[in-house]
Amino acid sequence: MTHSLIRSALFVPGNRPERFAKALASGADAVIIDLEDAVAPADKAMARKHLTEFIMWQRDVRLLVRINAADTAEHQADLDLCRQHPDVAAIMLPKTESAAQVDHVARSGKPVWPIIESAQGMLSVAEIAACAGVQGLTFGALDLALDLGMKAGGSAADRIFDQIRFALLLHSRVNGLQSPLDSVYPAFTDDSGLTHAMLRGRDMGMAGALCIHPRQVSVVHAVLAPSAEELAWAQRVLQAAECGDAALKVDGEMVDAPVIGRARRLLAFETVRTAI
Repeated sequence: MTHSLIRSALFVPGNRPERFAKALASGADAVIIDLEDAVAPADKAMARKHLTEFIMWQRDVRLLVRINAADTAEHQADLDLCRQHPDVAAIMLPKTESAAQVDHVARSGKPVWPIIESAQGMLSVAEIAACAGVQGLTFGALDLALDLGMKAGGSAADRIFDQIRFALLLHSRVNGLQSPLDSVYPAFTDDSGLTHAMLRGRDMGMAGALCIHPRQVSVVHAVLAPSAEELAWAQRVLQAAECGDAALKVDGEMVDAPVIGRARRLLAFETVRTAI
């Protein structure tokens, strides 16, 4: 899982062990056991116990774990648990605000997914993305909106979030990371709303999204999958490109190097998708 494209990453609360196996069966590319926001302070130690017991019982699972933030009392205990278990494939670090925080987590030997959730995190995103051990980036829209004083869910906030998506895309690209995952879509019964959000994110270059309910996984995957028409077009483009001309025509339109590159990307995405 850590070496494949992650399109969907499904959160499951660490204090609900009866949901762990169901989440793994959801079809999500990654399952995130959440030790942070989904778990009340009094239940943090029990959530770690549930995770440990599940890993010991269900061998050869590959899980991501969202640990508690670097400035919390639970952070080091979460990190120690992740370090001990090979079945923890990667660590999601919430409220990431500095390269030093990422470096500390990366010393566990696990790939790190920093979650940008504050103004300070955005100001530090270049240094965060450049840290050794970072696999990909994502952001928490609700926490970020709160920190910036925005009203989440409105068109004004969407304009700010699009700038954040662009920043994450840019720094992911220059540091050789997978394209970022979009923030969660909170209305988990609103399939049409999620589809619309994913279409925008897909067209902006986002690799996929964080999910908070299993029903969201299939919606995310359906939006991201190239259509039969797109795949057929890509095949025609690459077949025409075999002639070696710098510019050529397919379906009545001029095709040059960037278009050929897009065709290759579509076919490569389909290959990766079917291999996950």
